[in-house]
Amino acid sequence: MLIAYLLACLVLVTAVVVLVLMRLTRRVARRAQAAIPPDGKFLEIDGERLHYVDFGHGPAVVFIHGLCGQLRNFAYLPLDALARTHRVILVDRPGSGYSTRSQPDDAAIATQAGVVAQLIDRLSLDRPLVVGHSLGGAIALALALDHPERVGALALIAPLTQPVHDVPGPFRALAIRSAWWRRCVAHTLAVPMGMLTGRATLAHVFAPEDPPGDFLIRGGGVLGFRPGNFEASSGDLLAAERDMPGLAARYSALAVPVDILYGRQDRILDARVHGESMPSIQPRVRLSLVDGGHMLPVTQPEMTMQWLLDVAARNPSATYYGVRNAPTVSTHTANDAA
Repeated sequence: MLIAYLLACLVLVTAVVVLVLMRLTRRVARRAQAAIPPDGKFLEIDGERLHYVDFGHGPAVVFIHGLCGQLRNFAYLPLDALARTHRVILVDRPGSGYSTRSQPDDAAIATQAGVVAQLIDRLSLDRPLVVGHSLGGAIALALALDHPERVGALALIAPLTQPVHDVPGPFRALAIRSAWWRRCVAHTLAVPMGMLTGRATLAHVFAPEDPPGDFLIRGGGVLGFRPGNFEASSGDLLAAERDMPGLAARYSALAVPVDILYGRQDRILDARVHGESMPSIQPRVRLSLVDGGHMLPVTQPEMTMQWLLDVAARNPSATYYGVRNAPTVSTHTANDAA
């Protein structure tokens, strides 16, 4: 009887703890979405909702963010200035930010590249310059390999280019292979633990540079405190582990110019492995090394934008598609938000 009683108490306490964690997770997720509503518009692609921002005029530049990110990761760049001469498109990758992803298999790098290719078609972009940061760099490379007719050139910032055998410390909690357990963790432990470790995680991701104090809002970081974001990011991590060997083996077939910007002190992806190796693999690659870490669009926005403008000047687009108005929440507002 005593054992049965103790087991019943344990089950009850566990159920209460799980319920409390689930309610806390939902409350934090609601507050995150209230703090940062969608900045742009939505397109339905393959039954999923894709969130993007589209403004400016001139040759198009498409931005793809990295793991655990969303389109506000580029908000520190002087995008309003870029939009005076270029059409600027920022996209939330499937499952990230306000874009949806219903099927775990859709995390595949080639599948995400295919979604960006459809976005390019739907917006009638003529071979845009595609900017990819971190995991977004791998997706940009897959886009150029699988859909070369849709890409004018690549500008990759701290890109994932090679297979990764050791998951960087801040992302190890995402390496959950069971879809059932991943969902369970996402709706109970992930958000509270993320809140407890968030400061240390940001410090590691930005090192050796410092994360800005307003990154949770201006950089969109608070949107990571949602269960769907954890699930999607976990799927992205596992997909990259699975897909990168095959992608890296194809770089000799790249048919578009590729520029890479890397921080020498990047502590998430080794610049020697993911950056310095690329020109020897593919002569089309031009590498620029600077002092800095992984989050150059945030920590060194002026330098990053000048590099990007230089890349764009070397790879002009042929077609002009008119003016797009600023998004509902303008880039100026996003850039200046506290």
